[in-house]
Amino acid sequence: MNPTALEVDYLIVGAGAMGMAFADTLIAETDATVAIVDRYDQPGGHWTVAYPFVRLHQPSAYYGVNSRELGSGTVDQDGWNAGLHELASASEILAYFDQVMRRTLLPSGRVSYFPKSFYDGPDPQRPDIQRFHSLVSGADFEVTVKRRTVDATYMNVTVPAMVPPKYEVAPGVRLITPNQLPALQDRPSHYTVVGAGKTGIDACLWLLSRGTDPSDITWIMPRDSWLIDRAHTQPGDSYLEKEAARREAVAGAETVQELFARLEDSGLLLRLSPDNEPTAYRCATVARAELEQLRRIGDIVRHGRVKRIGENAIELDQATIPAQTGTLYIDCTADGLERRKTVPVFDQAHITLQAVVPCQQVFSAALIAHVEASCTDDDTRNALCAPSQHPDSALDWIQFFGDIQERIVRWTADPALVEWLGTCRLLGRRLPEISPEQRTALLPMFQAQKLKLEQLVHQADAAAAVN
Repeated sequence: MNPTALEVDYLIVGAGAMGMAFADTLIAETDATVAIVDRYDQPGGHWTVAYPFVRLHQPSAYYGVNSRELGSGTVDQDGWNAGLHELASASEILAYFDQVMRRTLLPSGRVSYFPKSFYDGPDPQRPDIQRFHSLVSGADFEVTVKRRTVDATYMNVTVPAMVPPKYEVAPGVRLITPNQLPALQDRPSHYTVVGAGKTGIDACLWLLSRGTDPSDITWIMPRDSWLIDRAHTQPGDSYLEKEAARREAVAGAETVQELFARLEDSGLLLRLSPDNEPTAYRCATVARAELEQLRRIGDIVRHGRVKRIGENAIELDQATIPAQTGTLYIDCTADGLERRKTVPVFDQAHITLQAVVPCQQVFSAALIAHVEASCTDDDTRNALCAPSQHPDSALDWIQFFGDIQERIVRWTADPALVEWLGTCRLLGRRLPEISPEQRTALLPMFQAQKLKLEQLVHQADAAAAVN
């Protein structure tokens, strides 16, 4: 069978959240033609295989694509998120992305969508031709890409259902992913949640919400994390107010420990236990009511990562502990926000979608599309869209804050970009209106803060080397 020939301006590989956000802005702001190739049977990427009780951990108002609201903009009236803006469920997100594809992208007449298809890369003999094939029919396609190929898979988001655990599990041990929790047909004598990221938090909250006695839950927590208070991430919040609190914390801190103490005192960061200093920061966001529920779990194991689960013992990095008979283990260890090496976003015939603002992937993808459409050279584009790695350690909060400050300085120098940012619902914050004179005055302050943060990190590294 001869390959089917296509010609488009852009070939987007991946119909997950970032690929959809990029395509939406590109179609809205240009007359480009686009082909979208995706391995799943519907748009949504990792959401198509996520556990059914998962919800966004930040408001729906910040998620999705720029042209279409996700949710109804309501404030929850009951549950542990009461008083805060709604959090879309997995089923709502999948229905939303289906609507974006069926009612926005495809009706434009400029988008072709190829689900259940696998991208094969450039033709070895003709590098200007990209290839993919259908995973169902086996049909081959050859694509002439006139502008760029867009990699919307580079961030490599994973959930437990997609990857096996990295630790050994002995025969006879009952281990499931969170996807299988709602389908349980019998009550185990004990639950052990393995992993302390957002998935582990979700699994614990699901168990508690179903009436599980906290004494029946063990939570294996390799690292405590600093958490974001969801009350500080609500639509309409003033960026200036939050930044002022952060700047004050930085200015007054003499050590990294004091910096985080000040951030905690201001309410910007939370921790699970006052007795354990968090060493991780991954942008996980909770309501205070959820945190109070998590604090009901008394059996928290803090001995590093699991190496092996046997029928009678659990071997961890720093200890071996007894295993309770009849335990159901819930694996929540997949690295959903892998800390990947950054590469230039714009590179000749390629665009690699990455987080420009840490932990704000869909906004970043929409911004990249806007910059692609509105700027004329890749040096300018890359300066405006310098990628950031996902934070992992507590010290990465410092880089996170510095990256945001640096982005603001760059963006506010471009009045047209500032105007676009003011209309972008995915940003979720009102950027300050800064005149050229104000910007000039602010630069020394930003530079002083950057130097202070670098000094704190250097001090922490030196102390770690001594210990």
